[in-house]
Amino acid sequence: MTRIDVHELTKEYGGTRAVDRLSFTVEPGRVTGFLGPNGAGKSTTMRLVLGLDRPTSGTATVGGRAYASLDQPLRRVGALLDPQAAHGSRTARNHLRALAASNRIAATRVEAVLDEAGLSAVAGRRVRTYSLGMRQRLGIAAALLGDPEVLMLDEPSNGLDPEGIIWIRELMRRLAREGRTVLVSSHLMNETASFADHLVVLGRGRLLADTPMREFIDTQVRPRVRIRTTDDAALGALLDGHGHRAVRDADSGRWTVTDARVADIGKLTARAGVPILELAAEEGTLEEAYLALTADATEYTARPARTTTGQEASR
Repeated sequence: MTRIDVHELTKEYGGTRAVDRLSFTVEPGRVTGFLGPNGAGKSTTMRLVLGLDRPTSGTATVGGRAYASLDQPLRRVGALLDPQAAHGSRTARNHLRALAASNRIAATRVEAVLDEAGLSAVAGRRVRTYSLGMRQRLGIAAALLGDPEVLMLDEPSNGLDPEGIIWIRELMRRLAREGRTVLVSSHLMNETASFADHLVVLGRGRLLADTPMREFIDTQVRPRVRIRTTDDAALGALLDGHGHRAVRDADSGRWTVTDARVADIGKLTARAGVPILELAAEEGTLEEAYLALTADATEYTARPARTTTGQEASR
């Protein structure tokens, strides 16, 4: 099957370097999440792969070839970058028919992707009457039109309702199981965690991580243990006496011990005879790991609103 190769890719706009000597590979048979703060260079990189922008230096290829050199490219690469790309005066069916004709794709394929995207009942309506979620489904249908080996999707869940989010999640997983190459850019960490096998993370145009998702989380988030007891005083003294940092939540009564493993805490409490009601590893989340890695690579950061004094408010 076909993979995406990005090698020493650089893109400058005036004096700004949007992508900076970027190298990574998107392998077939898995869903690769493409993450990074706003302005990190994700959309620019996808545009460079698709030949919509010309790199300042470096290369981006699909199956070893530049996208612009591909014959009938929709049969090789399906992409969703902008759900507003379809002409508003066309119906969804005619929009897809035009794409199919330009790439010598059978008209029967149009009906198949309309059905898969859940748009068959509204395929005769003009695109300008569509909601954002419906436009998103149409964009995904267009990406699937040529039954391509490679899928590149930018924020595919944007505007979708819960049923639509489940649909696109299962679709991406299925395509990966079929051996296709799937690259998905998203800002939704919880959603990305539900479908991605591998992560490529950018910050200020540079590669910050290229790793399996579980490994990424384990590397960025310190291990924690959750524990609950009937004798908080004894547990607190025991943990403190052995140099463990622990915090007790007053509402739930649970202790959280950082930089600790279940086996170690279990042996410690067993030897001391401290009664245990709950003992479990508390896994880090993708959101925690992502924020830890990109803390110094975020270009646009909201700051807490400053509380004004009465004198300042009256000015």
